[in-house]
Amino acid sequence: MKKILTIFGTRPEAIKMAPLISELQKSSEINCMVCVTGQHREMLYQVLDLFEIVPDHDLMVMTDGQTLSELTAKIILSLPPIIEDFKPDAILVHGDTTSTLAASLSGYYQQIPVLHIEAGLRTDNIYSPWPEEINRRVVSTIAQYHFAPTAQAKSNLLKEGIPEERIGVTGNTVIDALFMILNRISDSPSIEKNLQKNFKFLDSGKKLLLVTGHRRENFGEGFQNICFALKELASERSDIEILYPVHLNPNVLSPVKEIIGTTSNIHLIEPQDYLSFAYLMNRSEIILTDSGGIQEEAPSLGKPVLVLRDNTERPEALAAGTVLLVGTDRVKIIKHVNNLLDNPRVYESMSQATNPYGDGYASKKILNTILQSIWKKQ
Repeated sequence: MKKILTIFGTRPEAIKMAPLISELQKSSEINCMVCVTGQHREMLYQVLDLFEIVPDHDLMVMTDGQTLSELTAKIILSLPPIIEDFKPDAILVHGDTTSTLAASLSGYYQQIPVLHIEAGLRTDNIYSPWPEEINRRVVSTIAQYHFAPTAQAKSNLLKEGIPEERIGVTGNTVIDALFMILNRISDSPSIEKNLQKNFKFLDSGKKLLLVTGHRRENFGEGFQNICFALKELASERSDIEILYPVHLNPNVLSPVKEIIGTTSNIHLIEPQDYLSFAYLMNRSEIILTDSGGIQEEAPSLGKPVLVLRDNTERPEALAAGTVLLVGTDRVKIIKHVNNLLDNPRVYESMSQATNPYGDGYASKKILNTILQSIWKKQ
């Protein structure tokens, strides 16, 4: 039996890794160990509990105010005893977080093959997103196999000299996770009733704008501009209400509370567990976000996404017409929200576009590739 050590540390990683971990743990050919770094705490465990994942190890590395250098060093120093004891045949990492970078380096230092999920995303700007763009480039150099979510991601890797036989196009596991949760809601009237009760303050007669934001490059003036745009929209339009689950980082929380904390038709709530957030995405009219994962998920629900960034490592969504870049420019945000709300043709062109990120079977494809291609060649 082959051994795989999965290592991740943030809420988005946990969501995207959960359906794959489920497939790995069901396989009779794989012994799967789960190690979380604790790069996120409460938000990470919300997801783990939802998907019934119990980590074998928790590095608990996050402390207030630590630098990226400190975080990276802690993870690299904490992993060797776990790797040496388990002796995995491969280390599985996801995406572009600091946890992913550090786990990949640890695997490389111990000469353990690294398999990279969601490989090949690029903006070609090392400072946007920061530090994610460099993280994923370094991981691509280390990884022995690359699971690209799209043909474009594969093309990016080929341009960097990665051999084609070490790349597989699978779709994105976040679609698997989303469908798992929506099926759970639809299959359980009690869950749906509880969700409706939890958000009974929302007015069903108004169009819901769902907002999220957490990117470091938007700290400061960026988040201030976003908040001013939301405040103006809320003041000018009586047909909408805005729901904003606010990230706990003080760089996000402080400007949000200061600028829009008392606006009557803007609801500021705590970060939601994934079950609740999937419900809210499905209920919304438009989503404004700087999240990468939401750019992938929302099109499966027919929800237009306005991306609060100046660039994106998901050009497939731009090409498909499911998302639109608006950055943190107050005027652009207001203009495009109003255009979607007031122009049915514009709204339909985005909401009915085909999601380029897969069909909900990415995890099964990844498992089959590991068993049938990667290890059969060894």
